[in-house]
Amino acid sequence: MATVRPFKAVRPAPELAERVAALPYDVMNSDEAREMVRGNPYSFLHVDKAEIDLPADVDHYSVEVYEKAASTLNKMIADGVFVQDDKPCFYVYRQIMNGRAQTGIVGCASIDEYLNNTIKKHEKTRADKEEDRVNHVDFCDANTGPIFLTYKAREGINKVVDKTVQQKPVYDFVQDGVTQTVWVISDDADIAAIRAEFDKTPALYIADGHHRSASAVRVGRKRRAQNPGYTGEEEYNFFLSVFFPDEQLYIMDYNRLVKDLNGLSPAEFMKKLEEKWTVSESEPRPAMKVKHTCAMYLEGKWYTLTAKAGSYDEKDPVRSLDVSILQENLLTPILGIGDPRTDSRIDFVGGIRGLAELERRVKEGMAVAFAMCPTSISDLISIADAGMIMPPKSTWFEPKLLSGLFIHKLK
Repeated sequence: MATVRPFKAVRPAPELAERVAALPYDVMNSDEAREMVRGNPYSFLHVDKAEIDLPADVDHYSVEVYEKAASTLNKMIADGVFVQDDKPCFYVYRQIMNGRAQTGIVGCASIDEYLNNTIKKHEKTRADKEEDRVNHVDFCDANTGPIFLTYKAREGINKVVDKTVQQKPVYDFVQDGVTQTVWVISDDADIAAIRAEFDKTPALYIADGHHRSASAVRVGRKRRAQNPGYTGEEEYNFFLSVFFPDEQLYIMDYNRLVKDLNGLSPAEFMKKLEEKWTVSESEPRPAMKVKHTCAMYLEGKWYTLTAKAGSYDEKDPVRSLDVSILQENLLTPILGIGDPRTDSRIDFVGGIRGLAELERRVKEGMAVAFAMCPTSISDLISIADAGMIMPPKSTWFEPKLLSGLFIHKLK
């Protein structure tokens, strides 16, 4: 059963929340971040990407960067940019994008449940990306970015959320077209009700944030080793998360671009496709909604590719994913893309950028683009329940959870 507990959030003063809140550190590079914070000393990117306030040639993974993140965070707290709640609370965080809302509970998840797989994963992590966030969390002595978790919806939690959102929010603003609203749950009965409902929840699932969660767990285990008399109740045994019911989540497509046709002419390439795919010309910028199909943009035209029956294992939850079918039936055997994690000939574009972005990239030098049907949340849960791993770049969640609205101190 899932342990979810309240915490004393360090969060922005209400009048500064909109200026503090920032996109997560890993959706932009350092140059982009420098532009984004221009004229805004309160942006949380000064903490999350602290290299932007150091010389441009600084090593982004140096101790200097992590020390700068910690000193900036501590100064913002000392200056009153952030304040800490007096008692452990839960929080409700609602985002509305394009008229669609997702509403989650902000609290802390257990590192032990990550380790025993009550918190289930579906992605592998990269050691270098983990190490970066381990150092960031350790130096800041805080979880500064929330993990995006989901669970199978529970009516009891929905009732507390519905009651809470009738009250006045502490934050309510629009950033980049997305409405961001936060309420505090401080009532002891409501807190107890939420905890009791999660106690009955068999599992939690990482939707987005595998590196942040792995890093938080590593810091917790490091603190345990430094404090052999730990009780398990210390804050470093838990990590900042937002828990969304599965029924509210929306996964977007995660599309592929390949630089060349692996030595084939377009006609030869199209001929090879016919072995495992039914190919037909398509309308411009087709909406991909039918499983086991994808759209292909080649030489200024869109095509629909439908995987032929028998060319994939429908009973295997991973190999029957559309991204797996494309990889195993086209990218590897025809275009020679062996490992999409490391092959420099392939690139990935989140669905938020739209099919026009794929057309633009092909016109500017890529050879071919593939627009995918989105992976479903039920697919994600089935694969995680089976203890299996999705191919890289299988899911793109929108909207992104903002950083800086909630900080979980480890002491």
